[in-house]
Amino acid sequence: MPLLEVALRLPVAFVGAMGSMRTHVDRDRRLREAGLTEQELKRLRSPIGLDLGGRTPEETALSIAAEIVATRRGGTGRPLSEAGTPIHHSGVH
Repeated sequence: MPLLEVALRLPVAFVGAMGSMRTHVDRDRRLREAGLTEQELKRLRSPIGLDLGGRTPEETALSIAAEIVATRRGGTGRPLSEAGTPIHHSGVH
């Protein structure tokens, strides 16, 4: 928790935390009690990762990496077959 408190107050591009939805609710409560603002809490990606239906540690890592890339590059996380947009977003590096 102390690390998340610090990270959410720093100008970093991405802050995420693993755990179940129950863990997320408890974490959110504790961060609020620690005095984090609504704006700071909105920055937290929790539970981190895209819903790929994965079960293994490798699949969990892939879902987290996918969310980081999507956030960094402006992706939606939707299947490309349903996106209706260019595969490579222009202007985002």
